[in-house]
Amino acid sequence: MLLKNLHLYLLFPVLLLLSSTTPPPSKSLKITSFGAIADGITNNVVAIQKAIDKVSKSGGGKVIIPPGNFMSGTVFLKTGVTLHLELGARLLGPTNRNDYAKVADRPAVVMAENQHHIGISGQGIIDGQGQELMLDIFKKLRSGEMVQDTIWKVKRPGGRTMVLNFKSCSDIHISGITLKNASDWVQDYRECSNLIIDGITVQSTAYWNNDGLDITDSKNVRISNCFINSTDDAICLKSENPALGCENVYIENCTLRSSANALKFGTRSDGGFRKITVRNLTIFDTYRSAIALESVDGGDLTDIDIQHINAKNTGNAIFIRLGQRTEGKASTLKGVYIAHVKVEVPLYKPDQGYPIEGPPDHLRPGEDKMPKRPSHFHIYGHPFLPYNLIPSSIVGLPGHPVQNVTLEDIEITYGGRAKKEIAHIPLDKITSVPENPKAYPDFSMFGELPAWGFYLRHAEGIKIKGMKLRYIDDDFRPALVLDDVNNSEFDGVEVLTAKEMPVVVLNRSEVVLKGLKMPVGVEMGVRKSGYE
Repeated sequence: MLLKNLHLYLLFPVLLLLSSTTPPPSKSLKITSFGAIADGITNNVVAIQKAIDKVSKSGGGKVIIPPGNFMSGTVFLKTGVTLHLELGARLLGPTNRNDYAKVADRPAVVMAENQHHIGISGQGIIDGQGQELMLDIFKKLRSGEMVQDTIWKVKRPGGRTMVLNFKSCSDIHISGITLKNASDWVQDYRECSNLIIDGITVQSTAYWNNDGLDITDSKNVRISNCFINSTDDAICLKSENPALGCENVYIENCTLRSSANALKFGTRSDGGFRKITVRNLTIFDTYRSAIALESVDGGDLTDIDIQHINAKNTGNAIFIRLGQRTEGKASTLKGVYIAHVKVEVPLYKPDQGYPIEGPPDHLRPGEDKMPKRPSHFHIYGHPFLPYNLIPSSIVGLPGHPVQNVTLEDIEITYGGRAKKEIAHIPLDKITSVPENPKAYPDFSMFGELPAWGFYLRHAEGIKIKGMKLRYIDDDFRPALVLDDVNNSEFDGVEVLTAKEMPVVVLNRSEVVLKGLKMPVGVEMGVRKSGYE
Protein backbone atom coordinates (compact mmCIF):
# COMPACT_ATOMS: atom_id res chain seq x y z
CA MET A 1 0.00 0.00 0.00
CA LEU A 2 1.11 3.56 -0.68
CA LEU A 3 1.15 4.41 3.02
CA LYS A 4 4.03 2.03 3.66
CA ASN A 5 6.43 4.05 1.51
CA LEU A 6 4.90 7.52 1.58
CA HIS A 7 6.31 8.41 4.99
CA LEU A 8 9.88 7.63 3.97
CA TYR A 9 9.48 9.67 0.79
CA LEU A 10 8.14 12.66 2.69
CA LEU A 11 10.72 12.42 5.45
CA PHE A 12 13.86 12.31 3.28
CA PRO A 13 13.92 16.07 2.60
CA VAL A 14 13.07 16.72 6.23
CA LEU A 15 15.99 14.60 7.45
CA LEU A 16 18.35 16.28 5.01
CA LEU A 17 17.16 19.61 6.36
CA LEU A 18 17.75 18.49 9.93
CA SER A 19 21.26 17.29 9.18
CA SER A 20 22.24 20.50 7.48
CA THR A 21 20.67 23.26 9.55
CA THR A 22 22.89 23.10 12.64
CA PRO A 23 26.23 24.81 11.93
CA PRO A 24 29.46 23.36 13.35
CA PRO A 25 30.37 24.86 16.73
CA SER A 26 32.86 27.72 16.39
CA LYS A 27 33.84 28.19 20.03
CA SER A 28 34.42 25.85 22.98
CA LEU A 29 34.54 26.92 26.63
CA LYS A 30 34.80 24.75 29.73
CA ILE A 31 32.56 25.57 32.67
CA THR A 32 35.57 25.27 35.00
CA SER A 33 36.96 28.41 33.32
CA PHE A 34 34.04 30.27 34.88
CA GLY A 35 34.58 28.87 38.38
CA ALA A 36 32.49 25.66 38.31
CA ILE A 37 33.45 23.24 41.08
CA ALA A 38 33.08 19.46 40.72
CA ASP A 39 32.24 18.53 44.29
CA GLY A 40 28.63 17.49 43.73
CA ILE A 41 27.45 20.03 46.32
CA THR A 42 28.26 23.54 45.08
CA ASN A 43 25.50 25.10 43.00
CA ASN A 44 27.26 25.94 39.73
CA VAL A 45 24.28 27.54 38.00
CA VAL A 46 25.92 30.97 37.74
CA ALA A 47 29.14 29.62 36.24
CA ILE A 48 27.39 27.39 33.71
CA GLN A 49 24.93 30.09 32.66
CA LYS A 50 27.79 32.58 32.14
CA ALA A 51 29.53 30.11 29.84
CA ILE A 52 26.33 29.52 27.85
CA ASP A 53 25.61 33.24 27.52
CA LYS A 54 29.14 34.04 26.38
CA VAL A 55 29.24 31.30 23.73
CA SER A 56 25.81 32.32 22.42
CA LYS A 57 26.76 35.99 22.18
CA SER A 58 29.99 35.11 20.35
CA GLY A 59 28.10 33.33 17.57
CA GLY A 60 27.69 29.83 18.94
CA GLY A 61 29.76 26.82 19.93
CA LYS A 62 30.21 24.30 22.72
CA VAL A 63 29.98 24.67 26.46
CA ILE A 64 31.96 21.75 27.82
CA ILE A 65 31.31 19.97 31.09
CA PRO A 66 34.51 18.03 31.91
CA PRO A 67 34.69 14.85 34.04
CA GLY A 68 33.40 15.38 37.57
CA ASN A 69 30.19 15.85 39.54
CA PHE A 70 28.79 19.31 38.88
CA MET A 71 25.55 20.22 40.65
CA SER A 72 23.51 23.05 39.18
CA GLY A 73 20.13 24.70 39.40
CA THR A 74 18.21 25.33 36.19
CA VAL A 75 20.35 26.46 33.25
CA PHE A 76 18.88 27.90 30.05
CA LEU A 77 20.34 26.92 26.70
CA LYS A 78 20.70 29.80 24.28
CA THR A 79 20.78 30.01 20.49
CA GLY A 80 23.84 28.45 18.88
CA VAL A 81 25.00 26.57 21.97
CA THR A 82 25.63 22.85 22.37
CA LEU A 83 26.09 21.64 25.94
CA HIS A 84 28.73 18.90 25.68
CA LEU A 85 29.26 16.44 28.53
CA GLU A 86 32.56 14.60 28.30
CA LEU A 87 32.93 10.99 29.40
CA GLY A 88 32.86 10.98 33.19
CA ALA A 89 30.94 14.27 33.41
CA ARG A 90 27.82 14.36 35.58
CA LEU A 91 25.46 17.32 35.68
CA LEU A 92 23.37 16.88 38.83
CA GLY A 93 20.00 18.44 39.45
CA PRO A 94 19.66 20.09 42.87
CA THR A 95 18.07 18.18 45.74
CA ASN A 96 16.62 21.40 47.16
CA ARG A 97 13.44 22.35 45.28
CA ASN A 98 14.17 26.04 45.84
CA ASP A 99 17.27 25.79 43.63
CA TYR A 100 15.19 25.27 40.49
CA ALA A 101 14.12 28.24 38.38
CA LYS A 102 10.78 29.81 39.22
CA VAL A 103 9.04 29.39 35.88
CA ALA A 104 5.42 29.01 34.81
CA ASP A 105 6.21 25.74 33.04
CA ARG A 106 7.53 22.61 34.69
CA PRO A 107 11.11 23.40 35.75
CA ALA A 108 14.02 21.23 34.61
CA VAL A 109 17.78 20.92 35.02
CA VAL A 110 18.20 22.22 31.45
CA MET A 111 15.56 24.40 29.79
CA ALA A 112 15.20 26.37 26.56
CA GLU A 113 12.43 28.47 25.04
CA ASN A 114 12.32 30.22 21.66
CA GLN A 115 15.93 29.28 20.87
CA HIS A 116 17.39 27.65 17.75
CA HIS A 117 20.50 25.71 16.71
CA ILE A 118 20.86 24.19 20.19
CA GLY A 119 21.92 20.78 21.41
CA ILE A 120 23.25 18.47 24.09
CA SER A 121 25.94 15.94 23.23
CA GLY A 122 28.64 13.72 24.66
CA GLN A 123 29.00 10.59 26.77
CA GLY A 124 28.21 12.18 30.12
CA ILE A 125 25.17 12.01 32.40
CA ILE A 126 22.47 14.46 33.46
CA ASP A 127 21.00 13.15 36.71
CA GLY A 128 17.85 14.74 38.16
CA GLN A 129 18.42 13.05 41.55
CA GLY A 130 14.68 12.47 41.72
CA GLN A 131 14.51 10.38 44.90
CA GLU A 132 16.52 12.88 46.92
CA LEU A 133 14.52 15.77 45.48
CA MET A 134 11.22 14.10 46.38
CA LEU A 135 12.31 13.85 50.02
CA ASP A 136 12.80 17.61 50.02
CA ILE A 137 9.48 18.21 48.23
CA PHE A 138 7.54 16.12 50.76
CA LYS A 139 9.33 17.87 53.61
CA LYS A 140 8.32 21.25 52.21
CA LEU A 141 4.76 20.09 51.57
CA ARG A 142 4.30 18.84 55.11
CA SER A 143 5.76 21.99 56.60
CA GLY A 144 3.56 24.21 54.45
CA GLU A 145 6.54 25.81 52.69
CA MET A 146 5.22 24.50 49.35
CA VAL A 147 1.62 24.86 48.20
CA GLN A 148 -0.28 21.66 48.95
CA ASP A 149 -2.38 20.48 46.01
CA THR A 150 -5.45 18.39 46.71
CA ILE A 151 -3.98 14.99 45.80
CA TRP A 152 -0.40 15.13 47.06
CA LYS A 153 -1.04 12.77 49.96
CA VAL A 154 -2.71 10.07 47.87
CA LYS A 155 -1.07 10.38 44.45
CA ARG A 156 1.73 12.47 42.91
CA PRO A 157 2.41 15.96 44.25
CA GLY A 158 2.93 19.00 42.09
CA GLY A 159 6.28 20.76 42.05
CA ARG A 160 8.18 17.89 40.51
CA THR A 161 10.91 18.57 37.95
CA MET A 162 12.18 17.30 34.61
CA VAL A 163 15.70 16.76 33.33
CA LEU A 164 15.15 18.54 29.98
CA ASN A 165 12.29 20.85 28.99
CA PHE A 166 12.43 22.61 25.61
CA LYS A 167 9.59 24.78 24.29
CA SER A 168 9.11 26.52 20.92
CA CYS A 169 12.67 25.78 19.83
CA SER A 170 13.99 24.73 16.43
CA ASP A 171 16.99 22.87 15.03
CA ILE A 172 17.72 20.77 18.13
CA HIS A 173 20.24 17.93 18.26
CA ILE A 174 20.40 15.63 21.33
CA SER A 175 22.92 12.78 21.08
CA GLY A 176 24.93 10.31 23.09
CA ILE A 177 24.05 11.43 26.62
CA THR A 178 22.42 9.56 29.49
CA LEU A 179 19.43 11.08 31.31
CA LYS A 180 18.57 9.74 34.75
CA ASN A 181 16.23 9.97 37.71
CA ALA A 182 13.67 12.66 37.00
CA SER A 183 10.91 13.23 39.52
CA ASP A 184 8.56 14.10 36.61
CA TRP A 185 8.75 13.44 32.88
CA VAL A 186 12.38 12.98 31.90
CA GLN A 187 12.28 15.21 28.80
CA ASP A 188 9.65 17.15 26.90
CA TYR A 189 9.99 18.86 23.51
CA ARG A 190 6.92 21.07 23.19
CA GLU A 191 5.92 22.95 20.04
CA CYS A 192 9.42 22.41 18.65
CA SER A 193 10.54 21.72 15.09
CA ASN A 194 13.49 20.07 13.35
CA LEU A 195 14.53 17.84 16.24
CA ILE A 196 17.02 14.95 16.16
CA ILE A 197 17.44 12.64 19.16
CA ASP A 198 20.02 9.94 18.52
CA GLY A 199 21.79 7.35 20.64
CA ILE A 200 20.69 8.53 24.07
CA THR A 201 20.05 6.42 27.16
CA VAL A 202 17.25 7.06 29.63
CA GLN A 203 17.35 5.34 33.03
CA SER A 204 14.56 6.82 35.10
CA THR A 205 12.68 4.76 37.66
CA ALA A 206 13.16 7.08 40.62
CA TYR A 207 9.53 8.16 40.93
CA TRP A 208 6.06 7.98 39.36
CA ASN A 209 5.11 9.70 36.10
CA ASN A 210 8.61 9.41 34.63
CA ASP A 211 7.82 9.40 30.88
CA GLY A 212 11.07 8.55 29.16
CA LEU A 213 10.67 10.79 26.10
CA ASP A 214 7.75 13.11 25.33
CA ILE A 215 7.13 14.82 22.00
CA THR A 216 4.32 17.37 22.44
CA ASP A 217 2.83 19.24 19.46
CA SER A 218 6.13 19.10 17.58
CA LYS A 219 6.97 18.46 13.93
CA ASN A 220 9.88 17.19 11.85
CA VAL A 221 11.31 14.89 14.51
CA ARG A 222 13.69 11.94 14.23
CA ILE A 223 14.32 9.60 17.20
CA SER A 224 16.83 6.79 16.66
CA ASN A 225 19.08 4.28 18.42
CA CYS A 226 17.85 5.06 21.94
CA PHE A 227 17.54 2.88 25.05
CA ILE A 228 14.76 3.92 27.42
CA ASN A 229 13.90 2.38 30.78
CA SER A 230 11.20 4.41 32.52
CA THR A 231 8.50 4.12 35.15
CA ASP A 232 5.90 5.71 32.87
CA ASP A 233 5.45 5.64 29.07
CA ALA A 234 8.76 5.10 27.30
CA ILE A 235 8.13 7.11 24.11
CA CYS A 236 4.96 9.19 24.21
CA LEU A 237 3.59 11.57 21.58
CA LYS A 238 1.15 14.09 23.07
CA SER A 239 -0.94 16.96 21.76
CA GLU A 240 -2.31 19.66 24.05
CA ASN A 241 -2.74 22.40 21.43
CA PRO A 242 -5.77 21.91 19.14
CA ALA A 243 -4.13 24.12 16.51
CA LEU A 244 -0.96 22.02 16.29
CA GLY A 245 -0.43 18.30 16.92
CA CYS A 246 2.54 16.03 16.20
CA GLU A 247 3.52 15.72 12.53
CA ASN A 248 6.34 14.18 10.50
CA VAL A 249 7.85 12.06 13.26
CA TYR A 250 10.22 9.18 12.50
CA ILE A 251 11.19 6.68 15.22
CA GLU A 252 13.61 3.81 14.60
CA ASN A 253 15.94 1.27 16.22
CA CYS A 254 15.02 1.86 19.86
CA THR A 255 14.85 -0.48 22.87
CA LEU A 256 12.07 0.30 25.36
CA ARG A 257 11.08 -0.84 28.87
CA SER A 258 8.26 0.73 30.86
CA SER A 259 5.94 0.23 33.81
CA ALA A 260 3.31 1.82 31.57
CA ASN A 261 3.26 1.75 27.71
CA ALA A 262 6.22 1.32 25.41
CA LEU A 263 5.07 3.37 22.39
CA LYS A 264 2.07 5.60 23.01
CA PHE A 265 0.23 8.30 21.08
CA GLY A 266 -2.17 9.91 23.50
CA THR A 267 -2.56 10.96 27.12
CA ARG A 268 -3.69 14.18 25.46
CA SER A 269 -4.69 14.23 21.80
CA ASP A 270 -6.21 17.68 21.19
CA GLY A 271 -4.40 18.46 17.93
CA GLY A 272 -3.79 14.87 16.89
CA PHE A 273 -1.01 12.90 15.19
CA ARG A 274 -0.17 12.88 11.49
CA LYS A 275 2.51 11.26 9.33
CA ILE A 276 4.19 9.17 12.01
CA THR A 277 6.60 6.38 10.99
CA VAL A 278 8.03 3.78 13.37
CA ARG A 279 10.58 1.07 12.57
CA ASN A 280 12.41 -1.61 14.56
CA LEU A 281 11.47 -1.41 18.23
CA THR A 282 12.54 -3.97 20.82
CA ILE A 283 10.29 -3.95 23.89
CA PHE A 284 10.60 -5.94 27.13
CA ASP A 285 9.20 -6.14 30.70
CA THR A 286 6.53 -3.56 29.91
CA TYR A 287 3.41 -3.39 32.08
CA ARG A 288 0.83 -2.02 29.64
CA SER A 289 0.74 -1.98 25.81
CA ALA A 290 3.57 -2.40 23.35
CA ILE A 291 1.66 -0.12 20.94
CA ALA A 292 -1.07 2.25 22.18
CA LEU A 293 -2.78 4.61 19.72
CA GLU A 294 -5.36 6.86 21.38
CA SER A 295 -7.45 9.69 19.98
CA VAL A 296 -9.97 10.93 22.54
CA ASP A 297 -9.69 14.74 22.79
CA GLY A 298 -10.87 16.04 19.40
CA GLY A 299 -7.72 15.55 17.33
CA ASP A 300 -7.20 13.48 14.17
CA LEU A 301 -4.94 10.43 14.34
CA THR A 302 -4.07 9.49 10.76
CA ASP A 303 -1.35 8.36 8.38
CA ILE A 304 0.46 6.14 10.88
CA ASP A 305 2.96 3.48 9.74
CA ILE A 306 4.42 1.14 12.38
CA GLN A 307 6.56 -1.87 11.41
CA HIS A 308 8.92 -4.44 12.93
CA ILE A 309 8.05 -4.51 16.63
CA ASN A 310 9.33 -7.32 18.85
CA ALA A 311 7.92 -7.30 22.40
CA LYS A 312 8.51 -9.87 25.12
CA ASN A 313 6.99 -10.01 28.59
CA THR A 314 4.56 -7.20 27.83
CA GLY A 315 1.04 -6.83 29.27
CA ASN A 316 -0.71 -6.08 25.98
CA ALA A 317 0.19 -6.07 22.31
CA ILE A 318 -1.94 -3.48 20.45
CA PHE A 319 -4.45 -1.02 21.88
CA ILE A 320 -6.27 1.32 19.47
CA ARG A 321 -8.93 3.59 20.96
CA LEU A 322 -11.19 6.28 19.53
CA GLY A 323 -13.05 8.03 22.36
CA GLN A 324 -14.80 11.28 23.17
CA ARG A 325 -13.39 12.65 26.40
CA THR A 326 -14.28 16.29 25.79
CA GLU A 327 -17.19 18.25 24.33
CA GLY A 328 -16.91 19.86 20.91
CA LYS A 329 -15.04 18.48 17.90
CA ALA A 330 -15.07 14.70 17.73
CA SER A 331 -11.81 12.82 17.35
CA THR A 332 -11.03 10.65 14.34
CA LEU A 333 -8.78 7.62 14.05
CA LYS A 334 -8.11 6.29 10.56
CA GLY A 335 -5.36 5.39 8.14
CA VAL A 336 -3.19 3.18 10.39
CA TYR A 337 -0.81 0.49 9.11
CA ILE A 338 0.85 -1.89 11.61
CA ALA A 339 2.99 -4.76 10.34
CA HIS A 340 5.55 -7.37 11.35
CA VAL A 341 4.72 -7.40 15.06
CA LYS A 342 5.54 -10.22 17.47
CA VAL A 343 4.42 -9.97 21.09
CA GLU A 344 4.51 -12.36 24.06
CA VAL A 345 1.95 -11.53 26.77
CA PRO A 346 2.87 -13.35 30.01
CA LEU A 347 0.59 -14.94 32.55
CA TYR A 348 1.92 -12.78 35.39
CA LYS A 349 2.62 -9.09 35.92
CA PRO A 350 5.38 -8.22 33.41
CA ASP A 351 7.13 -5.45 35.37
CA GLN A 352 7.20 -7.29 38.68
CA GLY A 353 10.36 -6.56 40.64
CA TYR A 354 11.20 -3.15 39.18
CA PRO A 355 11.68 -0.25 41.64
CA ILE A 356 8.26 1.23 40.85
CA GLU A 357 5.67 -1.08 39.29
CA GLY A 358 2.44 -0.41 37.50
CA PRO A 359 -0.71 -0.59 39.66
CA PRO A 360 -2.35 -3.99 40.20
CA ASP A 361 -5.55 -3.09 38.35
CA HIS A 362 -5.55 -5.96 35.89
CA LEU A 363 -4.14 -8.84 37.90
CA ARG A 364 -6.01 -11.98 38.77
CA PRO A 365 -6.28 -12.20 42.57
CA GLY A 366 -4.09 -14.81 44.20
CA GLU A 367 -2.12 -15.65 41.05
CA ASP A 368 0.70 -13.15 41.41
CA LYS A 369 2.69 -11.71 44.28
CA MET A 370 -0.33 -9.52 45.16
CA PRO A 371 -2.51 -11.05 47.92
CA LYS A 372 -6.16 -11.87 47.39
CA ARG A 373 -8.45 -8.87 47.83
CA PRO A 374 -12.17 -8.36 47.39
CA SER A 375 -13.04 -6.93 44.00
CA HIS A 376 -13.98 -3.56 45.48
CA PHE A 377 -10.56 -3.03 47.09
CA HIS A 378 -8.71 0.08 45.93
CA ILE A 379 -4.98 0.77 46.11
CA TYR A 380 -3.49 4.10 45.00
CA GLY A 381 -6.88 4.96 43.54
CA HIS A 382 -6.95 1.93 41.22
CA PRO A 383 -9.65 -0.73 41.55
CA PHE A 384 -8.33 -4.24 42.01
CA LEU A 385 -10.48 -5.85 39.33
CA PRO A 386 -10.77 -9.61 39.00
CA TYR A 387 -10.48 -10.25 35.28
CA ASN A 388 -8.53 -12.45 32.93
CA LEU A 389 -5.68 -11.54 30.59
CA ILE A 390 -6.75 -8.74 28.27
CA PRO A 391 -6.65 -9.15 24.48
CA SER A 392 -5.46 -6.61 21.94
CA SER A 393 -8.26 -4.31 20.89
CA ILE A 394 -9.52 -1.81 18.33
CA VAL A 395 -12.46 0.10 19.79
CA GLY A 396 -14.40 3.12 18.56
CA LEU A 397 -17.78 4.56 19.55
CA PRO A 398 -21.35 3.82 18.42
CA GLY A 399 -21.90 5.66 15.16
CA HIS A 400 -18.31 6.91 15.18
CA PRO A 401 -16.04 4.01 14.24
CA VAL A 402 -12.32 3.54 13.95
CA GLN A 403 -11.64 3.50 10.21
CA ASN A 404 -9.17 1.96 7.77
CA VAL A 405 -6.72 0.13 10.00
CA THR A 406 -4.52 -2.54 8.38
CA LEU A 407 -2.71 -5.18 10.41
CA GLU A 408 -0.22 -7.38 8.56
CA ASP A 409 1.99 -10.22 9.80
CA ILE A 410 0.98 -10.06 13.46
CA GLU A 411 1.86 -12.82 15.95
CA ILE A 412 0.69 -12.72 19.56
CA THR A 413 1.20 -15.40 22.23
CA TYR A 414 -0.78 -15.19 25.47
CA GLY A 415 -0.23 -16.85 28.83
CA GLY A 416 -3.86 -17.95 28.91
CA ARG A 417 -5.26 -19.71 32.00
CA ALA A 418 -8.53 -17.76 32.03
CA LYS A 419 -11.21 -18.92 34.47
CA LYS A 420 -14.93 -18.32 34.41
CA GLU A 421 -15.03 -17.96 38.19
CA ILE A 422 -12.73 -14.95 37.89
CA ALA A 423 -14.86 -13.16 35.29
CA HIS A 424 -17.09 -14.21 32.44
CA ILE A 425 -19.06 -12.41 29.73
CA PRO A 426 -21.50 -14.85 28.11
CA LEU A 427 -21.66 -14.66 24.32
CA ASP A 428 -25.24 -13.37 24.44
CA LYS A 429 -24.03 -10.48 26.63
CA ILE A 430 -21.24 -9.21 24.38
CA THR A 431 -22.88 -5.81 24.03
CA SER A 432 -22.74 -5.38 27.82
CA VAL A 433 -19.07 -4.36 27.63
CA PRO A 434 -19.08 -0.70 28.79
CA GLU A 435 -18.48 1.97 26.15
CA ASN A 436 -16.62 4.32 28.54
CA PRO A 437 -16.44 7.19 25.99
CA LYS A 438 -15.01 9.71 28.48
CA ALA A 439 -12.67 7.39 30.39
CA TYR A 440 -8.90 7.70 30.44
CA PRO A 441 -7.72 5.55 27.51
CA ASP A 442 -5.90 2.39 28.50
CA PHE A 443 -6.07 -1.27 27.49
CA SER A 444 -7.71 -2.27 30.79
CA MET A 445 -10.38 0.49 30.61
CA PHE A 446 -13.21 -1.91 29.74
CA GLY A 447 -12.50 -4.48 32.45
CA GLU A 448 -13.19 -8.07 31.41
CA LEU A 449 -13.41 -8.63 27.66
CA PRO A 450 -15.08 -11.61 25.96
CA ALA A 451 -12.08 -12.57 23.76
CA TRP A 452 -8.59 -13.80 24.60
CA GLY A 453 -6.79 -12.81 21.36
CA PHE A 454 -8.35 -9.75 19.69
CA TYR A 455 -11.45 -7.67 20.45
CA LEU A 456 -12.87 -5.24 17.87
CA ARG A 457 -15.86 -2.96 18.36
CA HIS A 458 -17.31 -0.05 16.36
CA ALA A 459 -14.86 -0.21 13.46
CA GLU A 460 -14.96 -0.29 9.68
CA GLY A 461 -12.47 -0.80 6.89
CA ILE A 462 -10.32 -3.11 9.03
CA LYS A 463 -7.94 -5.32 7.06
CA ILE A 464 -5.96 -8.15 8.56
CA LYS A 465 -3.35 -9.77 6.32
CA GLY A 466 -1.80 -12.63 8.22
CA MET A 467 -2.25 -12.98 11.98
CA LYS A 468 -1.30 -15.82 14.33
CA LEU A 469 -2.89 -16.09 17.76
CA ARG A 470 -2.07 -18.71 20.40
CA TYR A 471 -2.23 -19.24 24.15
CA ILE A 472 0.02 -21.38 26.36
CA ASP A 473 -2.55 -22.43 28.99
CA ASP A 474 -6.22 -22.98 28.16
CA ASP A 475 -8.58 -20.04 27.77
CA PHE A 476 -12.34 -20.59 27.60
CA ARG A 477 -13.10 -17.43 25.61
CA PRO A 478 -13.25 -17.08 21.81
CA ALA A 479 -10.02 -16.00 20.16
CA LEU A 480 -11.65 -13.13 18.24
CA VAL A 481 -14.80 -11.19 19.03
CA LEU A 482 -16.10 -8.58 16.59
CA ASP A 483 -19.00 -6.37 17.60
CA ASP A 484 -20.29 -3.78 15.10
CA VAL A 485 -17.38 -4.22 12.68
CA ASN A 486 -18.24 -3.75 9.02
CA ASN A 487 -16.78 -3.43 5.51
CA SER A 488 -13.75 -5.35 6.71
CA GLU A 489 -11.64 -8.25 5.46
CA PHE A 490 -9.56 -10.78 7.38
CA ASP A 491 -7.16 -12.79 5.21
CA GLY A 492 -4.88 -15.43 6.68
CA VAL A 493 -5.90 -15.40 10.34
CA GLU A 494 -4.58 -18.48 12.16
CA VAL A 495 -5.91 -19.41 15.60
CA LEU A 496 -3.48 -22.08 16.74
CA THR A 497 -5.15 -22.97 20.05
CA ALA A 498 -8.79 -23.31 21.08
CA LYS A 499 -10.62 -24.98 23.98
CA GLU A 500 -14.28 -24.10 23.69
CA MET A 501 -16.43 -23.15 20.74
CA PRO A 502 -16.87 -20.81 19.00
CA VAL A 503 -13.39 -19.59 18.11
CA VAL A 504 -14.56 -16.49 16.22
CA VAL A 505 -17.67 -14.44 17.07
CA LEU A 506 -19.15 -11.96 14.58
CA ASN A 507 -21.86 -9.91 16.28
CA ARG A 508 -23.61 -7.21 14.23
CA SER A 509 -20.64 -7.49 11.89
CA GLU A 510 -20.11 -7.95 8.15
CA VAL A 511 -16.59 -9.23 7.58
CA VAL A 512 -15.07 -11.26 4.75
CA LEU A 513 -13.05 -14.16 6.15
CA LYS A 514 -10.40 -15.64 3.85
CA GLY A 515 -7.90 -18.35 4.70
CA LEU A 516 -9.14 -18.70 8.27
CA LYS A 517 -7.31 -21.55 10.03
CA MET A 518 -8.55 -23.04 13.30
CA PRO A 519 -8.35 -26.37 15.10
CA VAL A 520 -11.97 -26.95 13.97
CA GLY A 521 -14.04 -26.26 10.88
CA VAL A 522 -15.77 -22.99 10.09
CA GLU A 523 -19.21 -24.43 10.82
CA MET A 524 -18.25 -25.14 14.42
CA GLY A 525 -15.67 -22.41 14.94
CA VAL A 526 -17.46 -19.27 13.67
CA ARG A 527 -20.60 -17.86 15.23
CA LYS A 528 -22.59 -15.04 13.64
CA SER A 529 -25.26 -13.12 15.49
CA GLY A 530 -27.03 -9.78 15.69
CA TYR A 531 -28.22 -9.45 12.08
CA GLU A 532 -30.45 -12.50 11.78
